[in-house]
Amino acid sequence: MKLRLPDMIRIYGENWTKEFDCKYVNGSAFHVDFDDVNIDFEKKDALEVRVKANTTPLNFIRLRYNFTEDEKRKDLIKIMGDTFERGYGELEWFGIKPERTFPWYILVSNGSDTNLDCSGRFTEGFGVKTMTSSFVVWQYDSAGILVWIDIRNGGKGVHLNGRELLACEILFGEFRDMSAFHAGKEFCKMMCPNPVLPKHKVYGSNNWYYAYGNSSHDEILSDTKLVAEECKGLENIPYMVIDDGWQKNATDAPWTVLNEKFRDMKELASEMTKLGVRPGIWVRYLIDSHNEVPEAKPEWRFKHSPKFFDPSHPEVIDYVKRTTKMLVDWGYKLIKHDFSTHDIFGKFRMTERIAPNGWDFYDKTRTSAEIVVDFYKAVKEAAGEDCVIIGCNTVGHLCAGIYELNRTGDDTSGRRFEDTRKMGVNTLAFRMIHNETFYMADADCVGIMGPIPWALNREWLTALSRSGSPLFVSCKPRILNESELEELREAYKINSVQENELRPLDWMENVCPNRWLLDGKEIEFKWYDHAGPEYYNPYWN
Repeated sequence: MKLRLPDMIRIYGENWTKEFDCKYVNGSAFHVDFDDVNIDFEKKDALEVRVKANTTPLNFIRLRYNFTEDEKRKDLIKIMGDTFERGYGELEWFGIKPERTFPWYILVSNGSDTNLDCSGRFTEGFGVKTMTSSFVVWQYDSAGILVWIDIRNGGKGVHLNGRELLACEILFGEFRDMSAFHAGKEFCKMMCPNPVLPKHKVYGSNNWYYAYGNSSHDEILSDTKLVAEECKGLENIPYMVIDDGWQKNATDAPWTVLNEKFRDMKELASEMTKLGVRPGIWVRYLIDSHNEVPEAKPEWRFKHSPKFFDPSHPEVIDYVKRTTKMLVDWGYKLIKHDFSTHDIFGKFRMTERIAPNGWDFYDKTRTSAEIVVDFYKAVKEAAGEDCVIIGCNTVGHLCAGIYELNRTGDDTSGRRFEDTRKMGVNTLAFRMIHNETFYMADADCVGIMGPIPWALNREWLTALSRSGSPLFVSCKPRILNESELEELREAYKINSVQENELRPLDWMENVCPNRWLLDGKEIEFKWYDHAGPEYYNPYWN
């Protein structure tokens, strides 16, 4: 399907809807004008959707494309989309399900990627460019496509006050005689023409999935020595990331006060550097549930959820920048910032509704997406070019082109391989198309603390290390024997250069693909032990 103007437009305000039939409009532009609202569509390399209003608050724009006979797919197809932030094991290819919503983009493809002969394969992509000013949702049915463009401010209409908003830039793509995976990669390149990638490959250790917040200054140094020894002799220096648990309050501010197990974070970063790693650190910018950030003012806080800071407030952004610069000045070369989508919108697993109705930001003149993008840009600007940012619980389509790395799935585990299989394997397979097109896609850690058999963790370690995407390992000291340690060293060595190419083959049929193509050779991963999965137990209440 070639990019064109929509057949129908609906504009939604607070308590009203206007509909315009455009199916007889020809050319590359269309203008809608009513009351003080103007909407312009102009087809360039993408279809630009621009909206302007003086006093009328605006909520949504809904576009309908009705397929012509030539545009209808006559073959058997499956459809795949994305999620707003991390994947939670739900990514998969579907048949046509009209009520199903797909954030950001959809891929529509025939055939199967298990067949390496791609003759006759045809994949279509429908999406929007990254760093957009709206949250966008797609629906696909046998008669056409719906595009929902959410330009709200929180859960209310945005007040543009006479300015023109480039709401989004819509893209269609057609890809023939290639796998759906490669078509997805090519479409991601269209959506994000200028990704920001790190100057060197990022890999190493993160202490979360064996420590789970119970750590100390001395234990971090012990972890640092281990990862430095395991990567000894490698040209690319590994990272050692200190996760949550160094600050006074667990998963909470203030960031200037340490708990009793940590002495001096600047001194710690210096010691880590001397031991041969790049220091990294975790932070959660937008929370202050203990009311211990001394400079915080009442207007910094959301009225509906006052323990969280409102990133639309300019003084909150200044605070975020100061905190970031403090971490960089301490000597940390990587910042993992977490929980921000939850802290802004009040939930994980964002649905198409994105935010509940009835609340708005301090600044009511920008859309939610604009506010989020400006927040991400402030973090990166304060961090500088020499500090890598990993977004965790960040909105993938909005941080692409800003951050070097993005955590693409929910937490894996050092305790239950069920969680690693569901969250890690699924997101590695279905968001691998983002790797090096949007950012480096971090599918999360290998958690090594004892409960998970090495045979299962080895499979996950092998997949990650050879994926061409970042590998982070959380390894409890003295838990691995010498042969297992040697396998870990080899995984680090391979991932330190990230030259392998790994892609799923049976992902169109299997949400946890076990057939993959590694550097052109098919391999099979064994994600299950003899007992099989344990997601279901009839004795659970």
